[in-house]
Amino acid sequence: MSETNKKSSAYVWFDAEFTSLELDQARLLQVAVIITDTNLRRMAPPEADINLCIRLEEGEAVSPWVAENLPALVEQCRSDGAVSMDEADRQIAALLDQYCGTPCKEMADRPVLAGNSVHNDWFLMRKYLPLFGSRLHYRLLDVSTLKIQWQDWVEQQPFDKESVEQLNQYFPDGGISSANAHDALFDIKASIAELSFYRSNLDMANR
Repeated sequence: MSETNKKSSAYVWFDAEFTSLELDQARLLQVAVIITDTNLRRMAPPEADINLCIRLEEGEAVSPWVAENLPALVEQCRSDGAVSMDEADRQIAALLDQYCGTPCKEMADRPVLAGNSVHNDWFLMRKYLPLFGSRLHYRLLDVSTLKIQWQDWVEQQPFDKESVEQLNQYFPDGGISSANAHDALFDIKASIAELSFYRSNLDMANR
């Protein structure tokens, strides 16, 4: 297989919650990671999934929207169970090293960052999680691209990530008991299910 036709080595599904939607001022509040192969099958068991709250120092502010809509997360980030940004970076890098064989000298061998609107997460990952970032391919797999294509090309309702039935139908492991938007681990499970939905239905819709 030529270099240009080489398949991705893995998808690193990543989502983060932020202190603010103003990304230049934002810091990470929560990070989550699941690793799959290109067929969306887990490469690491569920117990290896990363789901961490990032420590907020005393007096460190969050946006009014975050304070109103994510109070439980903010409380967790101020608790003893939260970890430092550096510790989160080390844990994620260790997960990739174990299951993706990173660091990789060749860019083509590095896993691809995946998620919904993942450029936002990539922006803050590059800023605060340098060990993680150094192990990734420069390409991004953004499921939002397929959502736009689905709506514009097929002209049907997109995947509904609030439907637990649909989530479990398309998430490879199933086992999702409830929809929990703005939780990083739930959001990447929903993104995996959504990509599976579009893969299953895009071709059939245009036959």
